[in-house]
Amino acid sequence: MSNQRKRREALVYHAKPQPGKIKVVPAKKYSTQRDLSLAYSPGVAEPCREIYKDKDNVYKYTTKGNLVAVITNGTAVLGLGDIGPEASKPVMEGKGLLFKIFSDIDVFDIEVDTKDVDTFVQTVKAIAPTFGGINLEDIAAPEAFEIERRLKEELDIPVMHDDQHGTAIISAAALINALELAGKKIGKVKVVISGAGSAAMACAQLYLALGVQPKNMVMFDVKGVLHQDRNDLSDLQRQFAVKKRYDSLADAMNGADVFLGLSVGNIVTPEMLKSMAKNPIVFAMANPDPEINYDLARSTRKDIIMATGRSDHPNQVNNVLGFPFIFRGALDVRATKINEEMKMAAVHALANLAREAVPEQVNIAYGETRLNFGRDYIIPKPFDPRLISVVPPAVAKAAMESGVARSPIQDWERYQEELLERMGNDNKITRLLMSRAKMNPKRIVYAEADHLDVLKAAQIVHDEGIGLPILLGRKDVIRELMDEIDFHAEDVAIIDTKSDEEEERRKRYAQVFWKDRHRKGVTLYDAELLMRQRNYFAAMMVNEGDADVLLSGYSRAYPSVLKPLLELIGKAPGVSRVAATNLMNTSRGPIFISDTAVNVDPSAKELAKIAQLTANTVKLFGLEPVIAMLSYSNFGSSRNERATKVKEAVAYLHRFYPEMIVDGEMQTDFALNKELLQKKFPFSKIAGKKVNTLVFPSLNSGNSTYKLIKELNQAESVGPILMGMNKPVHVLQLGSSVEEMVNMSAMAVVDAQERERKEQAKR
Repeated sequence: MSNQRKRREALVYHAKPQPGKIKVVPAKKYSTQRDLSLAYSPGVAEPCREIYKDKDNVYKYTTKGNLVAVITNGTAVLGLGDIGPEASKPVMEGKGLLFKIFSDIDVFDIEVDTKDVDTFVQTVKAIAPTFGGINLEDIAAPEAFEIERRLKEELDIPVMHDDQHGTAIISAAALINALELAGKKIGKVKVVISGAGSAAMACAQLYLALGVQPKNMVMFDVKGVLHQDRNDLSDLQRQFAVKKRYDSLADAMNGADVFLGLSVGNIVTPEMLKSMAKNPIVFAMANPDPEINYDLARSTRKDIIMATGRSDHPNQVNNVLGFPFIFRGALDVRATKINEEMKMAAVHALANLAREAVPEQVNIAYGETRLNFGRDYIIPKPFDPRLISVVPPAVAKAAMESGVARSPIQDWERYQEELLERMGNDNKITRLLMSRAKMNPKRIVYAEADHLDVLKAAQIVHDEGIGLPILLGRKDVIRELMDEIDFHAEDVAIIDTKSDEEEERRKRYAQVFWKDRHRKGVTLYDAELLMRQRNYFAAMMVNEGDADVLLSGYSRAYPSVLKPLLELIGKAPGVSRVAATNLMNTSRGPIFISDTAVNVDPSAKELAKIAQLTANTVKLFGLEPVIAMLSYSNFGSSRNERATKVKEAVAYLHRFYPEMIVDGEMQTDFALNKELLQKKFPFSKIAGKKVNTLVFPSLNSGNSTYKLIKELNQAESVGPILMGMNKPVHVLQLGSSVEEMVNMSAMAVVDAQERERKEQAKR
């Protein structure tokens, strides 16, 4: 992707369809005059009076308890430096977005136009009553140290400078596990640190708290080692000044056990790495380029345990593992501060989590057969769904035990359930899907590439590394459109199925097709004509191994696209009926809806088969399928054949597949309200469980429901996912959006990966 196009896409993303990345959404009803009178005058006076009587009631009647301020003055923004408060706002909005999607914390971003410490502190103190916590961000050192120190002392709500402590907490967790794998005692290891900014200071302090001896720690800045004779050190830096003189970083690294890099890229050489002790621990966290290239480091020392700040290497030290969950725990007990005990609790919670068995959902996301605690897995992955239920409770308990919690938690089991419920409102499963696809991209043939939106989707798929597009259509049209959107990639093939240059391949494909279908009324002439059609040609590409995945359907009705796929690709062994499901990312979490595209009025047995196919698809996402078979009736309340067929399907599944978590027939509200189902039908196999899969009795109901959810709730959809085919081929919904096509591309790639994995397992 050209730098110009990257720039344009970033600007469009932030500007459209409305400027910015976060917004305020009402949390209460407001449709009637009564609602408005309660929300504002005169009803609002009552909570005001209660808060006036007791200020703590502000947590009971307002959003304060779930609201964090992300505050900066723009003096040290990412790699951009001192760019000012206005220019820092996109970064602060981005931080707010991460708070929301990872821990369901609301954020107001605050950009303060001052570099004066006193003015900044007074400003934050003046607005602090609005918030339950303060996240300081991108403030230059040494002012950042003084600002945080004073605010922690003078405010009674949690305050944390994430640039310092986030990296420290995550890397400390990694250090604990790395030392165990290396067989080293923390009190004896020599630690060399490159960088002496806020993050390095916080890391050094936390490492000392873990047990690293001060005499064994050496720190460097751009001028060299922090030595006691230097007169240009801040008070905090002077705490880490040493007596011994080191000529260079290379001199200090000789015999060192741990290297921590928070400086600039490519300053560590292979020779320096070779001079380190056995089983060296290297945390090279400069971005975008680590202090030493990951592949170079691994090839230099086979015994190395390495972490970086990059997502494309194992052991990413990513602050998103920390700040959302630390603030979550602090807010939930109304902590007066984030103290050392709470930070250390987060460290150990993260370290311990990496040693536990990894959920299948995480393995799927990262394309692993099985992630295990070891040199390439010393800290949890950012997509690990357990983080929300592990780190906040640890932080909350530490707050309670250290005496800074004003609202102690009594029921920990219920608290963990509430934490898991909070994570139902984001699109994490789609991010998992994208991450998994990128692990092993596949060749995707787009049968309608001369449509602008299809080409835009292919461009994103190519640029993001999801797959390698193969574009079918008129070459002149495709190239003109590619120029229009600045899509230039030498590794992307363009094929005109009707062109003379494809004649030989058309004939080859036709021969294969004819041999398979000549006893079903297909002549060789017919086969040659069909191969001029893109969907037939594309299907043969997949059949013959010239492509891995096929996507079509953007410009044609679903049945007309499905027909050639059934003729050429066919059903998978043991499958009697194909079906389609849509993954909907809703406010209550992911829900799979079947059948949304294929079976008009399935029989009882066909409904049972659809449920089985859908269950297998749900498992592909690392989820345990909990299936409701839907109807307009509940458990035999109607004897109409449309209801009884659902009942028969459930009976079939219960008899032959008792391990499946499925029940019905039932109405949709009972399926989605587990408390209501438990109360009215406690005998149900899914009573008290959170349903994530809905099987509808007809195409009419399934298709209508998925589109209703999509349009009314603006729910993101992945699908229709075609199930039961012999190859990874999928039919898009007519007029799919670019985003939907990108999602389906990732889904198709994951489908191909899973089939490949199963084939390899058979060998």
